[in-house]
Amino acid sequence: MASTLAYYSHLAGQYDLSKLGEMPERTVVLDATGEILGRMHGENRIVVPLSQVSPFFIKALLAREDARFYNHSGIDYKGVIRAAVRNIKDGKVVQGASTITMQLARNSYPDLNDRSFHRKLVEMMLARRIERYWTKEQILEHYVNRIFFGTNLYGIQRASQVYFGKHASQLNLSEAAVIAGIIRSPVRFSPFRNFDSSLKERDDVLKRMLLTKVITQEEELAARYADIAVSAQPAFQSQGGYALDAVRRDLDRILEESETEDGGLIVYTTLNQELQTLAENSVETRLAAVEKLPGYKHITKAFFDSTWNGTQEVPSTPYLQGAMAILDNETGGLLALVGGRDYRQSKYNRAIQGQRQIGSTVKPFVYATAIASGFLPGTYIDDAPIQPGEIEGADPKWSPQNSDGKFSGQQTLMTGLVQSRNTMTIRVGNYAGLDRVLHLIGDAGIGDHAERTPQVFIGNLGGTPRDLTSAFSIFPNDGIRRRPFLIDKITDKAGNILYSTSLLESDVVSPGVAHLMRRILGQVMDRGTAASVRSEHKFKEPAGGKTGTTNDYKDAWFAGYTDRVTCAVWVGLDKPQTIVDQGYGSRLAIPIWADVVKKATDLGYIPAGQRVEPQLGTVQLCHLSSQLATPACHASGTAYEEQLPFDLVPQGYCGAHQGVIAGPPPGFEPPRARGSGFFNRIRSWFD
Repeated sequence: MASTLAYYSHLAGQYDLSKLGEMPERTVVLDATGEILGRMHGENRIVVPLSQVSPFFIKALLAREDARFYNHSGIDYKGVIRAAVRNIKDGKVVQGASTITMQLARNSYPDLNDRSFHRKLVEMMLARRIERYWTKEQILEHYVNRIFFGTNLYGIQRASQVYFGKHASQLNLSEAAVIAGIIRSPVRFSPFRNFDSSLKERDDVLKRMLLTKVITQEEELAARYADIAVSAQPAFQSQGGYALDAVRRDLDRILEESETEDGGLIVYTTLNQELQTLAENSVETRLAAVEKLPGYKHITKAFFDSTWNGTQEVPSTPYLQGAMAILDNETGGLLALVGGRDYRQSKYNRAIQGQRQIGSTVKPFVYATAIASGFLPGTYIDDAPIQPGEIEGADPKWSPQNSDGKFSGQQTLMTGLVQSRNTMTIRVGNYAGLDRVLHLIGDAGIGDHAERTPQVFIGNLGGTPRDLTSAFSIFPNDGIRRRPFLIDKITDKAGNILYSTSLLESDVVSPGVAHLMRRILGQVMDRGTAASVRSEHKFKEPAGGKTGTTNDYKDAWFAGYTDRVTCAVWVGLDKPQTIVDQGYGSRLAIPIWADVVKKATDLGYIPAGQRVEPQLGTVQLCHLSSQLATPACHASGTAYEEQLPFDLVPQGYCGAHQGVIAGPPPGFEPPRARGSGFFNRIRSWFD
C-alpha cells in the first residue's frame, strides 16, 4: 500500500502546478484609447477574479459539487466511502467522489481525461499537491474560470454572458443555480437545448443549498419560482465587424499561427471606437437615404433584411454597399474602417479587398506627375475633343468625353483638375508620360494591377478605400507616404511585447509639388466638383480632395484630407451596375466623408501647430510655355504672376512668342511620340 502511494505521489509530482492558473482565453483587441473592440482566436473564455463572481454562484457550486470543500485537503474521504457504498449497492457506478480540486486537476492536464483507475489515483495525489500549493480561494478562482459550460464555452464569465447576457457578478440566485446545474452535463442540461431539464437541475441545486444551510427556506422558494429569462447570446459574436476582420487579417500576417491560435494576447490598435461607430452609422444612414431617392431601382437593404433568415451569409449582396477608411496623417495609423453595411450578411471587406475602378480620384496623381515634370497650375491645356493619333498608345478611335458633354477651349491646368475635365487630364497625362504617371501612382500605393494604357489617366484602374486613403495622404504630408497600419503593438498577458510597429515612409513627390497640389485640391473643395463639402455640409477646416465617378454611375468615390486626417469613401453595388442616375461621387460619397471627418475633427484630430509651407517666390510666367515670361509674353497677353516654391521656379525664359521653340521645362523628358516637340504641340492647341 505504501509503495503504491509513493508511486502515485511520484507521478503526481511531475506536474507543474505553477501553470494551473494559465488557461487559454481569447485575444483581446483594444482601440487607441484602451476600449475593448472585440476578441478573437483562442478558447471562448474571459478570466475574472473570484471577487467578480456572484456569491450566489460560489454557494451553488459548492453545494452541488463539493459541500465539504473547506474541510478537506483535496480528497473527501467521507465522499469516497459514501460513493463506494452507493455504487456497490446499485451494482454500477452511479456516484463519483471528485472534489472541486480533483476536477480542477482533471480539467487542467489533458492526459488525465481517461476514465481509468490509474488516472483516478494520479488525480487524487495531484489534488493533494494542489491543496498544498494554492489557497482555497485560488483553487476556486482557477476552477470557475477553467470549467466547461457548453459548446465553445469556458469559464463562468462567458457562461453568464451567453446564457443570461450579464456579468458573472450580476447573477441572481436562480440563475446561479441554473449554471451550477449545467456543470455535470453541459450539453444535456443546457437551457438552450433542454430548458425543462435545466430547471430540474436548478431545483436540485437549490435543495442542496438549503440542506447545507447556505440559503433560507424563503430564498429557496423565491428562486425556485423565479422567472428565468435566457438571453440566447451567441457563444462567438462577430464583434467589431469589418474593422476587427481587418485586424484579424493583419494579426495573422504578423504572427505565426502557433503564436495566435491559443489566444490570450492583447492587440493594441490605432482605431478609435467612437469614430468607428460614427462611421458605421453614417454609411448605413446615408446609403439608406440613397435607396429612397426617386429612380433608385435596386433591392433595398430594408427589403433584404425582411427576407433574410438571420444566419445565412451571401457571397454578394443585392443592395447598395459602401466602404471607407480614415487614417492619421502623422503616423499612417487607421482610425476607422468600414467594409460594408452588415458583417453578418457579408464578410467581404470592401475597404481592403474591393478593387473597384477609382474614376477621377486618380487625376490628382496625373497632375502631380505633370507638375513634377515642369507644368504649372497656370499652364494652358486645351479642353477639346481628342484627335485620332493624338494620344500615344491609345486606340485611334478612343475619344472620351467630359461628363457634361461640353468643351471649353483653352483653360489653365488648375481648372482642368478643379472641374475634372477628362480631355484636359488625358492631354496632361500624355505630355507628362504614361510611364511616369504609372510610376507615381505605384509609389503612392495604388495601381499595382494597372494596365499600361492611357485610359489610366481618367481612372481605368482598381483600388480600395484603404489604398486610396493612403495615396491621398501624400498631399497633406508634403509628398511623404506613410505605410497604413492597424496594429500598433501586441503583447502577451504578462505585458511582454511580441510586436511593435515601426513607422515606414517614403517620398512620393517633392514638398513643392505637394504644396501646389494642395492649392489646387483646395479649390476643388471650394469651387469645384466637391464644393458641397463647404456649401451643404458646412465643413470649414482647411481641406482638399477629389470626387470620382465611373462610367454609367457604377462607382461613386470621394477622397480628401485635412492637415491631420485623410479619408476615402466608396459607394456602389457588389455586382457593378448603375447605382442611380446622376449618382456622382459628390452626391453619394461626400455626405459620408463629411460626417466622418467632422467627427474626427471634433475628437481632436487636428494639427498640433500651423503648417510650415515651403518658401515661395513671386514670378512672372507664361501660360503657354510654363517658363519665365518675357516682354513678348506680356504683349501677347499670356503672361501672369504666380507664387511658386523656389524649387519649382523655371530657370529659362519663354521663347514661344519670338518665332523660337522654347526648350522643355527643366528635367522634362517628353514621351516618345510622332511629330515635333512638346511646345510645338502646345502651340498647335492655339492654331
